[in-house]
Amino acid sequence: MVSPPDELSYRSVLRLPDVGRLVTASTVSRLAEQTFALAIVLYTLERFHSPALAGVVAFIAMAPGLVLSPIAGAVLDRLGAARAITVDLLASAVLVFALVVADRTHFTSSWLLIVVAGLYSLTSPLHLAGVRTLLPRLVPAHALPRVNALDTSTFAVVDVLGPVLAGGLFALTGSWVTLALIGGLYVVAAVLLVPLALRTAEQRAERPHLLREAASGLGYLLRHPTLRALAGSYSLYQVSWGVLVVAVPVTVQRELATADAAEVGTGLLWALVGVTAVVGALFVGRLESTNRERGWIMAGTLGTAVAVFPIAGLGGLVWLAVGLALVGLLSGLVDVGTLTLRQRRTDPEQLGRVLATSISANMSGLPLGSLIGGLVLAWSVPAAFAVGAAAAACSALVALLISRSS
Repeated sequence: MVSPPDELSYRSVLRLPDVGRLVTASTVSRLAEQTFALAIVLYTLERFHSPALAGVVAFIAMAPGLVLSPIAGAVLDRLGAARAITVDLLASAVLVFALVVADRTHFTSSWLLIVVAGLYSLTSPLHLAGVRTLLPRLVPAHALPRVNALDTSTFAVVDVLGPVLAGGLFALTGSWVTLALIGGLYVVAAVLLVPLALRTAEQRAERPHLLREAASGLGYLLRHPTLRALAGSYSLYQVSWGVLVVAVPVTVQRELATADAAEVGTGLLWALVGVTAVVGALFVGRLESTNRERGWIMAGTLGTAVAVFPIAGLGGLVWLAVGLALVGLLSGLVDVGTLTLRQRRTDPEQLGRVLATSISANMSGLPLGSLIGGLVLAWSVPAAFAVGAAAAACSALVALLISRSS
């Protein structure tokens, strides 16, 4: 049911103290992160002409942070979410600027690039989990779906703009200017958050050792029936997205005559996914969500299975576009439902470490899906889409394990 008119609108949510500031800073920093993800690959190819090194750098820029996410979560709870995010953003800015300085002084090497990428990844979980730790503390409980919808929609917008910005800047300004502008975006986001970090600074009591706190967060996630089921369901859902990451460009290349046309077509299709994802998230955020999140997740994942196969997987480009548009639209049900339910059913004192750990566990399905999809694509394109659909259907089955109440 659509929420009553007396509930907070999206504009009202953004006007709540510090919410607009946090959402703006988060959007700017995510834009920097998405732009950097492609820019570092383009930079590696330009300077070292090695696709293998580009793959290693892209992997190192993400993997260490995922592995160490339980420790990042403990840091969030120990340092405070706003300060931890600010530290992450400033550290990212320093590392990107260090790469610019190394480039301009001709000090860049493959090993330096790998080290910088690895250090960059270590603080990344602080930002993503930190934002989602802060949001429920800044809004009343009934506004959680709306603020989560805003958070999800910024992801969708940035997913479209980031690669476009990276490619455009590289073409117009060159590599080091692009990296410098990315560093500048991180600085802007950090400056926006400084007042919030100062206001939320507080004296903290003596806490257990950092590693014990990290282990307790991981243990809490594994023991909690709702959080455990959410992690299993969402990681399977991400497998289907991982399959699409490789299946979509392969399908477009087979349908279009030239490489340039295929690149443009692939970009337009993913832009379509981003637009429909924003629409889906903002619509779902207006719905009454209490005790309905489980149903949203099941409906969204089952609908995604059908959208991936047979709709996207058996027709030409038109049906591929229709299927992907549906995948984006349905992502609002899954993402907003997952975020809201996880925040509501997690002990507030454990929220930072649990979110950091669970987000990394959830996202593990994405590279796994790409790996599986790539292997199956060598045999059959429709089969790859079918595998993606099967993963989404299994996600819905695992969601059945989520209890109806805490």
